[in-house]
Amino acid sequence: MKNKKLKLARVEKDLSQAELAEKVGVTRQTIGLIEAGGYNPTLGLCIAICKALDRTLDQLFWEES
Repeated sequence: MKNKKLKLARVEKDLSQAELAEKVGVTRQTIGLIEAGGYNPTLGLCIAICKALDRTLDQLFWEES
């Protein structure tokens, strides 16, 4: 499942995938895969992404059923 909330938060912060990746210590491809739903990030990476984007885990990663 695509993570549209992550992409939207990244765009609102005016960050490219590469810029966000550098902030959290991963590759641009990893951010792209997370946004595309092709990679399940670790909790530590989720927290780092949330801190970089000033969002909570619920705001970026919680899926409504």
